[in-house]
Amino acid sequence: MDNLLHLPTRGTRLRLGEHTGTVKFVGDVDNTSGIWLGVEWDAPERGKHDGVKDGKRYFSCRIPNAGSFIRPSPNISYGTSFLKALYSKYVEMPHNAESQEKVLLGSSNGAIEVEAVDLDKIRRKFANLDRLREVSLDNEYIARYDEPPGTIRSTCPSVRGLDLTASLISSWDLIAAICVELPALQRLSLNRNRLEFPSDSRALELAFPNLIELRLNHTLTTWKEMQRVTAAMPALQIIEVGYNFIDKLSSPSLVQESKISTINLDSNNLDNWVHISDSLQSYPSLERVVLTSNKIEKIPPPLAGQSLNIKQLSLSLNRLGSWDDIDALTTWCPALSSLTLNGNPLFDDPVQGRNSRQLTIARIPTLMALDAAAISPKERTDCELFYLSHVALHGPKSEQERHVSYPRWTELCEKHGRPAEHEPDHNQDKLSRRLIEVNAYCCAASPPSSNIDSQIATTLLRDAEHSPLRVLPTMTLWALRLKLCKILKLSASSTALSLWLQMQDGSLAPLESDRDTQDLAWLGIESGSNIVFTVNEKQK
Repeated sequence: MDNLLHLPTRGTRLRLGEHTGTVKFVGDVDNTSGIWLGVEWDAPERGKHDGVKDGKRYFSCRIPNAGSFIRPSPNISYGTSFLKALYSKYVEMPHNAESQEKVLLGSSNGAIEVEAVDLDKIRRKFANLDRLREVSLDNEYIARYDEPPGTIRSTCPSVRGLDLTASLISSWDLIAAICVELPALQRLSLNRNRLEFPSDSRALELAFPNLIELRLNHTLTTWKEMQRVTAAMPALQIIEVGYNFIDKLSSPSLVQESKISTINLDSNNLDNWVHISDSLQSYPSLERVVLTSNKIEKIPPPLAGQSLNIKQLSLSLNRLGSWDDIDALTTWCPALSSLTLNGNPLFDDPVQGRNSRQLTIARIPTLMALDAAAISPKERTDCELFYLSHVALHGPKSEQERHVSYPRWTELCEKHGRPAEHEPDHNQDKLSRRLIEVNAYCCAASPPSSNIDSQIATTLLRDAEHSPLRVLPTMTLWALRLKLCKILKLSASSTALSLWLQMQDGSLAPLESDRDTQDLAWLGIESGSNIVFTVNEKQK
């Protein structure tokens, strides 16, 4: 990477060793000699203070204690140009060799060497970048566009997807200068950058007429900054602003014509559901919202006129602890079809969370998928019957109190019939009678083959850790995988479970992932069945 021959200006991005930062100060520091650079590091742990030395403030950091002073040095990199990185990544320059070159056959592990003719001719053919559709320059530390205007357009005019993650670009002005020469651009990833707002917002309007997807994760972009930028992107449908420490939203009128259908706010600091919902009302086309890993503790019932037309919602890893929150979602989101809730206290609780899937499905009639597992019509029926029996056995006795505490009680009684009430000498719990108990055995290592004979199976079951599970026979195999991950406190997104079912002859038959949409009863899993599983990390 190239180095500047002069001192950087404030706002310049730099790379030193394995760390990236932004120059916040250039000059003298009291009681020292020579020039210092005050840097705010992207990784806060690299910093030592927030720009204050001996009681005097020289600069400020957006993240506390992410700053430090360093000396100008040849070891500091200030990045490279866009086109230089593009050619370095996608073009193998001609070797100017003889007409024949020797190459190694990859399938021979280097054992076979052959002569190839006119490889430079092939290189020149692939050096033509005008057909390039996807450009990934992440971690190439691009910082500038040095060539004459129009060079990018003449070089790679067909680019539809551009990834500039972890560049050293310091402002939206340069992003716009690059993208205005990519007329077909639809997807732009700017994750892990620090971008100053453009000096001329009209430049943004010219640069992104066809942009559909924008990623601004780990950029410290505020909600207002995101709205100002996306206001210049008339075709935008998907925006990601995760990991940006956002704790408050707003709803200015400038987004009224927005076509945004997906907003990803993963891993921020949002905690007020009503404020979030009121702010998102400004997006009339919004259908999917990701609020995973925020700090939402309560979802109160909406007031008249308060609702969202979203169909997909992720609330995993928040702080929801009451079934009232789930009941309120039905009114807030009357069109909700897909929901994720794993990782909330309500569902991790050993008592309340025991039948969380069944009770959630019954509470939200529009759901078609819960925690990434599809809901079949048979499973919905069983869950609603489960809900009715649960209310009859454990809920209040008066009809009025039942209607208040369990909003779907009356509706489901009309749909399925009123359940028998609990009698002291006879348990009429329909739900309990529908549940089956499956024995799950967790093995430390994978069995030696796909189909395991009865002798090996007996050894595996004897040595494995055993957990009885109470499940509905209409639960899908995928939902069972999720339940096992939940019990083991594992992330389903990064964990792969291999499952086997013990057959009548004692052998083990694999339950492959292509059967994940089938329910347990169809697979022959019944009360008393033994399931053997192993835990593996998903391949990336």
